[in-house]
Amino acid sequence: MKTLTILSGKGGVGKSTLAASIAVIFGRDNKLVAVDCDVDAPNLALVMGIKDQDFDSWERIRTNEKAYLVPEKCKGLKYCVNACNFSAISWDQEQGLPEINEFLCVGCGACIVACHENAINFKKVENAKVGVGYTDYGFPIVTGHLDIGESGSGKVVNAVRDKADEVARDIQADIMLIDSAAGIGCPVIASIRGSDYVLVVTEPTPVAFSDLKRALEIVDHFDIPAGIVINRWDINEDFTNIIVDFSKNNKIPVLGMIPYDKRFLDSLVNLKPAVVFEPGLEKFFTEILDNIIVL
Repeated sequence: MKTLTILSGKGGVGKSTLAASIAVIFGRDNKLVAVDCDVDAPNLALVMGIKDQDFDSWERIRTNEKAYLVPEKCKGLKYCVNACNFSAISWDQEQGLPEINEFLCVGCGACIVACHENAINFKKVENAKVGVGYTDYGFPIVTGHLDIGESGSGKVVNAVRDKADEVARDIQADIMLIDSAAGIGCPVIASIRGSDYVLVVTEPTPVAFSDLKRALEIVDHFDIPAGIVINRWDINEDFTNIIVDFSKNNKIPVLGMIPYDKRFLDSLVNLKPAVVFEPGLEKFFTEILDNIIVL
């Protein structure tokens, strides 16, 4: 099985739109599993026309830990209060004990290190859900939702990847297509691990170009081959040329350039992949796939 991951340093450049259409094209002749690893704001399923209630199953998971107090061991030294950089631990004057706010605790463990009496421990908490749904285009999709206010999105992505591996084995998938989160944080690192190829989407603006370069640094660190897609290339042709020159100088191929077209927006409004909503757009995506040699 080959794994293709689609990411973007900057959000809003068309990553999920691209992922949905590529999944549909790949899914015609291959056994494919699509994976949405943007667990903070997943929307690949929506682009495919699938809502939460349409998923066959949701599984609650525990990938995060939070601190809790063992009162009988506490000597009231307040080291934990001073150690917490997230203001999750306050001092309860009436009880004479520290009070841990579970909504502010991120499970960093500083309080456990600071406590000389072993009066604070960790406990696993439910912080997300993972689900498997089925598209109208012949392939399953795996996604995860981090609970509002919870942390640990990188670990949730790992759980989503594990579930996707399980689904891929069941269907003997040829291709796993991953829609990563934007940015360069833990969810992105968890998304690209083990990938055979990374497709980085950008647009011709200074902000997107800056974020593109940072995203490529992450990909290069893991020594994964990558290519660039310039979306809405015609909104700023001069800056498109800057990105093309950058790609040539760094020997990173430009796999394709997609023009601005209102039909892409219309496809999102109608919850359909662009190549399904408007077949005339398919040529842009097939050109991109034709240029990915390793797949």
